[in-house]
Amino acid sequence: MSTANNQPERLDNLQRLELESTIGFDGKVPNGLKLHPDRIHMVYPLGCNLVIENLQTRQQEFLLGHNNNVSCLTISNNGKYIASGQVTFMGFKADIIVWDYTSREPYARLVLHKVKIEDLVFTCSDRFLISLGGQDDGAIIVWNIETKEPVCGSAAQHKSAGITYCLAVSKEDEYQFYSAGNGTLRFWQLDVANRKIRPTDINTGIVKRIVKCMTVSLDGAFLYCGTTTGDILMIYIPATQFKSIGPEKKKYSMGIIAMQALINGDVLIGTGEGKVHITEKETFKSLKSLQAMGSITSLALRGEGHMIFIGTDRSHIYKVNYADWKMELINTCHNSPINDIAFPFGSSELFGTCSYQDIRIWHASTGNELLRITQANKTCNSICFTRDGKMIISGWDDGRIRAFYPESGREMFTINDAHNRGVTAVTVTNDCRRIISGGGEGMIRIWQINPNSRELLATMKEHKNAVVAIRINKSDTECVTASLDGTCIIWNLKRFARDQVLFENTLFQCVAYHPEEYHIITGGSDRKIAYWEATNGTQIRELEASKSGTINGLDVDSVGNYFVTVSSDKLVKLWRYNEGDVHSIGIGHGSEIRKVKICPNTQHIITVSADGSIFRWKFPKAAV
Repeated sequence: MSTANNQPERLDNLQRLELESTIGFDGKVPNGLKLHPDRIHMVYPLGCNLVIENLQTRQQEFLLGHNNNVSCLTISNNGKYIASGQVTFMGFKADIIVWDYTSREPYARLVLHKVKIEDLVFTCSDRFLISLGGQDDGAIIVWNIETKEPVCGSAAQHKSAGITYCLAVSKEDEYQFYSAGNGTLRFWQLDVANRKIRPTDINTGIVKRIVKCMTVSLDGAFLYCGTTTGDILMIYIPATQFKSIGPEKKKYSMGIIAMQALINGDVLIGTGEGKVHITEKETFKSLKSLQAMGSITSLALRGEGHMIFIGTDRSHIYKVNYADWKMELINTCHNSPINDIAFPFGSSELFGTCSYQDIRIWHASTGNELLRITQANKTCNSICFTRDGKMIISGWDDGRIRAFYPESGREMFTINDAHNRGVTAVTVTNDCRRIISGGGEGMIRIWQINPNSRELLATMKEHKNAVVAIRINKSDTECVTASLDGTCIIWNLKRFARDQVLFENTLFQCVAYHPEEYHIITGGSDRKIAYWEATNGTQIRELEASKSGTINGLDVDSVGNYFVTVSSDKLVKLWRYNEGDVHSIGIGHGSEIRKVKICPNTQHIITVSADGSIFRWKFPKAAV
């Protein structure tokens, strides 16, 4: 795998961590959710990967090959190929990968466009793939799938026109396709013999629109264009002329982002306000509608359209049965950065994650969401389970510590005004009697949990900046806290005073005890992993852990032979503890990884990232 310019280190000769399953869906990719013609699998992007998920068994397979986020994808009409395009950095070429669906391997890598691939589409015969470059590229290129070579290319629009956003192809003619965008709407004719594509601009008169999606009617006579103003342009294809615009009065709120032509001639549209409408084919008035959460970014039809799959920018996937017009949520995940992850003591079956507005409990092996605890407009920064499994303790940005029942998600108690700049870290002693919390102002507070009340036992103020992590030793006699002020402090929990301070020229992000508790291991913004003596706080070792990204999270396995780190460069690294070298590496996240946990039975590694996705990696057998 080639590495992008923010990943200059050599990763090729290292063993790869095997990605077992993911919880997530990149709903911000336009038309990112696709149904394979075999009707059994759906395909969608997640970070740098494509996920192929079986609709019946929910089994997932992954296509790994992009070195940055996938920006668009399409599937050939015969189902033989999947083509996906990516974004990259300014000045770099963006790859298109054509995947062989049967072998799940790359069939061809097509590299000509710069920075971003905006859209991809196969012609009706699957002989050609047409690609559209993004704003910095502005070109349309036709590729021959058989020879894996470009046939020809052209600028997508006039110099005076805006950006081109989408492509569509003719239903019968493999040499004809269409492009549309901001003030541009064109028919293209492919001349293979002379290696040229010739555009015909469609005159829409005084109607000036920004088109974000297109679909061709099933009889091939009409092209429908969905606009940001919430109306639909209808183009008569045989005469290449603008025919009508609708609806006249009630435009669709927040624009039309996705559309599909149905077999009966009606048009299915998805809007920015999260509504799916079936619209009448001449007037485009809404015949019936459904409301989803988030803007509708993808509409995919199964078979003749008797089943509709909907993807939203809130990372929800819905299934709609056309006959009874009922909506069912089939996939969900966080759609904002995940701040923390926790396993109940000794259990690898479940884990909890927290993010903006909610805490979610997941079933580890299936990825099903078992419980959602919602607090409107508040962010949960930290989460942990009590050792007896009777409480979920959480710290929130409104300065409160909240405890919930794990079965029902009901609130058990709240500690108001625990910290005045938000609760940034929270943990519970092993005897389940005390909560230790850290705040944005740098205070450490210890709370006694009584049956009917919570009392403040001690406040320890030495940190000058936010506390990001707290770890307690097994005997509840001391804890270590990591802060953004460049110190880690070991506190005596009997005297409520400082025992040791670890100084480093870094913003600490994570800290952990070795299971034997003779070492403390830290990571932070200097991209180094440091080992410290727990007794006197002296540094005994330092490892260069990342070339370019802050170390955001680390976790040591239950025996102490291995530890795992995650960083802003989107890499997961499994290290041998004593040797201090990398055993294997996990590549696949599409944004910075925030936290990591090795499950208690050392079978899996769970990582969570800033785009809201959760990845489950297999802990290497040889390493156990």
